[in-house]
Amino acid sequence: MKEASGSFLKKRTKKLLSLGLAVTTASCMVGPDYHKPPAPLTASFKELPGWAIASPADTMDKGRWWEVYHDPLLDRLEAQVDAGNQTIREQVAAYDNAQALVDEARAALFPVLSVNAGDTRSSEGGGSIASGASGISSAAATTGTSTGTGTTTGTTGTGTTGARTTTVQSGVSASRSFTRTTYTVEGSASWDLDVWGKIRRQVESNVAAAQASEALLANARLSEQGMLATDYLELRVTDALQRVLDDTVKNDTKSLQITQNQYTAGVAARSDVLTAQTQLEAAQSAAINVGVARAQYEHAIAVLIGVPPAAFSLAVVNSVPPVPDTPGMVPSLLLERRPDIAEAERTMKSENALIGVAVGAYYPDITLSGLFGYAGDPVNTLFSSATRVWSLGVSASDALFEGGSRSAAVRAARATYDESVATYRQTVLTAFQQVEDALSGLRILQRQDVVERQTVVDAGRSAQIALNEYRAGTQPFTTVITAQNTLLTAQQTEISIEMSILTDSVALIQALGGGWRTADLPDRNWLQRRNPLLP
Repeated sequence: MKEASGSFLKKRTKKLLSLGLAVTTASCMVGPDYHKPPAPLTASFKELPGWAIASPADTMDKGRWWEVYHDPLLDRLEAQVDAGNQTIREQVAAYDNAQALVDEARAALFPVLSVNAGDTRSSEGGGSIASGASGISSAAATTGTSTGTGTTTGTTGTGTTGARTTTVQSGVSASRSFTRTTYTVEGSASWDLDVWGKIRRQVESNVAAAQASEALLANARLSEQGMLATDYLELRVTDALQRVLDDTVKNDTKSLQITQNQYTAGVAARSDVLTAQTQLEAAQSAAINVGVARAQYEHAIAVLIGVPPAAFSLAVVNSVPPVPDTPGMVPSLLLERRPDIAEAERTMKSENALIGVAVGAYYPDITLSGLFGYAGDPVNTLFSSATRVWSLGVSASDALFEGGSRSAAVRAARATYDESVATYRQTVLTAFQQVEDALSGLRILQRQDVVERQTVVDAGRSAQIALNEYRAGTQPFTTVITAQNTLLTAQQTEISIEMSILTDSVALIQALGGGWRTADLPDRNWLQRRNPLLP
């Protein structure tokens, strides 16, 4: 009997699945298919004409772009960003949430199976009942007949999967009441058929949103890595400025000693000594003040790698990383290398699919439902063909009047998509601007650096000559002060230019995507295979 019941259930389930698959396979997908809108492009960059290398992979390591600075300490710090940076962890959690939404939307494509088991005790009494068959039967959307033995011979119905109970009594006396127990064991299935593709459009939207979330994660990672590299390089340049100011303090100390000797010898005025003393104190003050900026850079680096500033410090290194060669790229490749552009493009696709979801609301929802189980008393006869109940139905529902809400939802979805298109194109334009800014900055600053280096050399010679002439008594001390101040200003300007060149080089690598590629995004199949419960 159990084998027969199992065969019966298998046949009914097979019919339900076959019908659902047939309808789904033959169904269409409402709403517009996605086509990537054109983006504003140029044939080449304005800055540095001819700057176009076929493959940026030749000059930039994938994922470890900071290695172009050849600084082992920077490499170690960058390796800690993924593990400790809280902004990246926040985006990782957002990406995990986006992946879960893909699984949630895809689950709606499959039937919902449920099981119900229970027993009901009831008491009945009073009245006169004939010795034939009588009873009370309650079931959602079902009908049935009763025999003298108290069993249900068949049940038909549609659409519902609620609990169903059947109690039967025979030959009840008018003066007695009876307590009966009814046992039920039922399995039910419900399947919302995606005839119009509304669910599939939602899956498509969620897949694109998950890809956009991964691009946001990549952009956050690139941004945090860029900030760390910038802070680190600025700290190193600050150390170089500290060395310049320390050397200035030493030179001003020597100048003060010379003026004191000249004053003792009676060939210099007391004002020269005071002027030299003032200049020395100003240099000492500036040297001390550099420590403020260095401490702030150190604290910023600590936060970027997820370490409390009090528990982190960087030793002074007497060198500045060299400026790397400028990596090259043609403008069109920028669309494949910028994670923020990829995020904007995937957002467009997600919003386009949501138009289909909104259009799908115009069409009726079609649902298959089925139920199979047993209901009877006593329990030893429960699993018999006589107590078997089942139902198989299909239902369709649609709103006849909704006050224009569906058309409004479609218009809103289309407007949101148009907004995402504008955002995408603006993101592309901003990316080109950032590349052009970094290129022009590097080009102009490198030219300025050549001139400023020569200025430092000339100012150093002038300061030394002025000091020698002062010793010989042919120049006043004000000439020495002027020459030394000119030298210090030139040295500070050179360091400032060097810092700007290094930070612009970081900005350029970031503007080019930092070695990231659109191909690094998870594809649709990977996102859908990650849930082992779904085929």
